[in-house]
Amino acid sequence: MTTEGIITAKGRVGPANRQLTVAKVAVSQGAGVDPRMTRIVLAYAAFATVWLVIGTLIGEFMGFALVWPEMAQVSWLSFGRLRPVHTNMVFWGWASLGMLGLGHYVVTVTSRVRLHSYALAWVALGLINLTVVVGTLFLLAGVNNGGQEYREYIWPAMLPFALALMLTGYNFYRTIESRQTDEIYISNWWILSAIIWTTVLATIAYLPGYQEGMGQTIIQGYYMHQGVGMWFTPMVLGMAYYLVPKLLNTPIYSYSLGALAFSTQLLFYTMIGTHHFIFSPVPWWLQTVAIVFSIGMVIPVVAGTANFALTARGKWSMIRKSYALPFLAAGIFYYCFVSLQGSLEALRTANLYWHFTNFTVGHSHFSMYGFITFMIWGGIYGMVPHMTGRNPRQLLVGVHFWLAFVGIGIYGVSLSIGGHLQGVSWIAGEAFMESVRMMAPFWLWRAVGGTLMFVSHLLFAYNFWHMLPKKQGEDAAAPAPDETGECEQVMDAAANVEVANA
Repeated sequence: MTTEGIITAKGRVGPANRQLTVAKVAVSQGAGVDPRMTRIVLAYAAFATVWLVIGTLIGEFMGFALVWPEMAQVSWLSFGRLRPVHTNMVFWGWASLGMLGLGHYVVTVTSRVRLHSYALAWVALGLINLTVVVGTLFLLAGVNNGGQEYREYIWPAMLPFALALMLTGYNFYRTIESRQTDEIYISNWWILSAIIWTTVLATIAYLPGYQEGMGQTIIQGYYMHQGVGMWFTPMVLGMAYYLVPKLLNTPIYSYSLGALAFSTQLLFYTMIGTHHFIFSPVPWWLQTVAIVFSIGMVIPVVAGTANFALTARGKWSMIRKSYALPFLAAGIFYYCFVSLQGSLEALRTANLYWHFTNFTVGHSHFSMYGFITFMIWGGIYGMVPHMTGRNPRQLLVGVHFWLAFVGIGIYGVSLSIGGHLQGVSWIAGEAFMESVRMMAPFWLWRAVGGTLMFVSHLLFAYNFWHMLPKKQGEDAAAPAPDETGECEQVMDAAANVEVANA
């Protein structure tokens, strides 16, 4: 992408053909890519993209409704109904499908075998889509699981998702079992464990008959935090342990650091859910245990972040030339930032000011968007061109990145500042409505940031469509993927790195 005769800051005409964006290294179709696996990954990513656009369109509407409440006068457009539609759709529709689609590829390529069953992968895809459709219809009709955050879907709607997880777990297990490598690559530890943990979590969350009174509250804290820490986090970290070294064409810095991060994640994360109920009637000792284990989370976060940073040491120029690595770098940054922020929020003094305010909304978006979503985008931009041989337009990828990156920054920072001031107002004993009026300008900035993010999703959808394989006969007319003349094939050159540390 070039321009001619650029006017410089001093009014002179600059050199012709100056690059508007950093030239990206084009990726060609990898040799021996399994077409059945390609179809599975593309199908998962395509449905994920649809749910991302619809789910965040609903979020965009809610953001505007906070600024102009008269927009939501119809019951099914009320904030209380649309909010769980938005969160569940992006959790189970966008993020889960995106992660599982990429997970199918990572598990097979790091095990150096074909998928155990392609049919099971298609069945799981159908079941998850069924969950999102049925769950959304129930929520819009006002049928839900009560005020239990992130498990608003009633159990008949969530049952297909649980079945899909079990089928996928079995499929991945049998694939890894037949691997052609001596060791199980660390990505597969994370991915397989995430599915096992989440299957257990869903069973505990929806098993009837024992959740009453305070017990239900404790289970709720356990469920909603494990959903993030034992499902989304290990799935995308498992992908990152494959993608980062592969795209950088270098082995992961330390297998031992990866094992340390994995084991301490399992040790500490399972006990931190109650830090959402500090100063509540939940037993004081249980609150203290959650705080201690939240501080312990510093160990896996620092170990994991350092491992990725040291892997990228001396390779920073490659990040600028890659479609995918900027997204992965942003995701790793947010992984470190939001995790340490979460440990800080667990402390009683910080919790007193920030919890139940808009600060928590900003924190959750830093987590699910800055960390999880950016990592999925990095995976799709990194893997899809490798499977289809079709690269996105580098200018549009750059616009997508910066709109999303700036958007989440505006969104999160405005809610963090406003949420802190909310907490100060409540502690000072001011009337609740004063804190609502005070939030008005911060909700406006939230809508601005959310709009940038939503526009970036439309660009991502277009970029994904552009990466899909052309119909037969159109490929011959398509331009060469590498318009810059740089033909370095990072993906192919890194083929031997995939399991170098296994």
